[in-house]
Amino acid sequence: LFPTGDSYGVLPRPCRALVLLNPQSGAGRALEDFQAVAQPMLADADIATTVFVTERPHHAHEKVRDEDLSQWDTLVVMAGDGLLYEVVNGLMERPDWADAMKKPLCILPGGSGNALAASINYYAGNDHVAKKKLLTNCTFILCKGLHTQMDLVSLSTASGKRLFSFLGFGWGFISDVDIDSEKYRRLGNARFTLGTLQCLAKLRVYQGRLSYLPAVPEQGTSPAPRDPPAPVTNSQAGHILPPAGTEAAGALPADSLLVPLGQPVPAHWTVVPEEEFVSVYAIYQSHLGTNLLMAPAARLHDGCIHLFYLKAGISRVALLKIFLAMSRGTHLDLNCPHLRYVPVRAFRLEPRAAAGIMTVDGEALACEPVQG
Repeated sequence: LFPTGDSYGVLPRPCRALVLLNPQSGAGRALEDFQAVAQPMLADADIATTVFVTERPHHAHEKVRDEDLSQWDTLVVMAGDGLLYEVVNGLMERPDWADAMKKPLCILPGGSGNALAASINYYAGNDHVAKKKLLTNCTFILCKGLHTQMDLVSLSTASGKRLFSFLGFGWGFISDVDIDSEKYRRLGNARFTLGTLQCLAKLRVYQGRLSYLPAVPEQGTSPAPRDPPAPVTNSQAGHILPPAGTEAAGALPADSLLVPLGQPVPAHWTVVPEEEFVSVYAIYQSHLGTNLLMAPAARLHDGCIHLFYLKAGISRVALLKIFLAMSRGTHLDLNCPHLRYVPVRAFRLEPRAAAGIMTVDGEALACEPVQG
């Protein structure tokens, strides 16, 4: 089922799963769908579930941050990507985060976007499906008990926030669609189509500076200097950890590729010459939504941030064509001169003004300089 070369762990049998479920996510059917589709399959597979239904924002974040997790073999999120973002950041706030992050995480699609679930379904070699078929496929992967590593991206903001992201960071058009369409969440995935048409009508341009460290040296640039002495990789969570003994126990991993936001980017980084954008999106998984295959080359732990940016000047028709092609993952074949794609290891975005919405894993952030 999976590409060769990946190493897998297998969950124990019988298996104990804590299911964190947001009953409000997506069209509000997560609890019904879990009971009808997932629970019978899990029972057959000898997976005992404890269901924790969230009652408010940050409820899951607090639960996994404060709870003794030793009684469960896996944490299962039945919701949209936003709840998994809460869980990841709750785990990273624990004093024992390095151990807590080794606990396998599972996503079961219960939201409207379901980007990570669609990505995992794609990596598994399954046909493109949505709704209950996607839920069935993801539950089947959990029933088999296979788990592997996943990259996380560490983001830091000018106001001093440190965030951990598994899906993507965005600014401009795509983030506007994501947040503006929240009011249509009862429509499920169709909310993004409606949101796209509305944002196309009032197409905005955002000013700022974008810089990045290419994953492979670009033509005409000198190769990047070697990294500092090889840090130890915590392969389970995809973090780069500093060499042993350099940080206090429990301290978060160092951002070894970044300099502080107040300083210019290192000389071997690329600074994008344009400073007017329609959208900037750094994605680390293949799918941006169930029907948006944005980065077909992405894999769960390829050590890569897939950076896309749309330069100002693109017409509404060309932008719509890109989004229609993205449903099949063929948007780069259009060779649109305004769309650029580059695989990177780190990036920095410095908006000229606090204009527009930034999003991390689909959740809104204040607009300010950020790097990852």
